[in-house]
Amino acid sequence: MSVARCCRASTGRRGAIGHAGAGGRGPACGRGRDGGSSVRAGGAGRDRHRRGAGIGRAIAERLLADGHRVALADRDEGAVAEAAGALGEGARAVACDVADSAAVDAAVAAVLADWGRVDVLVNNAGIAGANKPLVEVTDAEWALVVGVNLTGVFNCCRAVAPAMLANDWGRIVTVASIAGKEGNPNLGPYSATKAAVIGLTKSLGKELATTGIRVNCVTPAVIETDILGQLTPQMREYMVSRIPMGRPGRVEEVAALVAWLAGDECSFSTGAVFDISGGRATY
Repeated sequence: MSVARCCRASTGRRGAIGHAGAGGRGPACGRGRDGGSSVRAGGAGRDRHRRGAGIGRAIAERLLADGHRVALADRDEGAVAEAAGALGEGARAVACDVADSAAVDAAVAAVLADWGRVDVLVNNAGIAGANKPLVEVTDAEWALVVGVNLTGVFNCCRAVAPAMLANDWGRIVTVASIAGKEGNPNLGPYSATKAAVIGLTKSLGKELATTGIRVNCVTPAVIETDILGQLTPQMREYMVSRIPMGRPGRVEEVAALVAWLAGDECSFSTGAVFDISGGRATY
């Protein structure tokens, strides 16, 4: 599966950086603060970053609707340009592979040069990887999933944190997975990386707790996105069967939760895990 990253930013509005699309890897949205030294909603904005295909696109649409400008990043330059064009005014494209730290740094620098701030990062890029027993997973298959799902989150968080600290405001939201809490059989690399980004969220949230930056993650159960095409019918049936509500989640439902975590109202939650699993989560 291809992964895309997106960036969003704005002047006089909120901006975001994120990952959106399928087939690429990149960072996602942000908002810039305006009026004096800061930009926030209603005379002030935020810069945000986000990642992902399906979920990432829905998050981008939601943040745009909330008044943000959005920068989308994907390793597939043509695909991300098309996605940004479809989103319309307020969206821009950045070619970027989140697994490449130099590419991430360059993408964030480009957004900062154009918009002046990065207030929100949404880490939504991810790949399912090999659907097989762990003993059959190759070194290359393991490294690919770790590179996108874990190293990509690390690269993006490290790249945006200095700009957020300089403004003493920021929101980092990572899209993890219920698999990171419970583990899914035959998806060892995926489950392990999603557990790792939950731990990274908790660690970074504590590091930045006394600043104006909040760091949280969401853990969806199976959501109707292109990533389901990487799963066998048996695996899909297994995953849906574990959801008490009896259906996959919708991308709009995830986007609504992320939008709250990326805003001012999320002020006393950091280093936290927010379930969106149709009742599947048990802790």
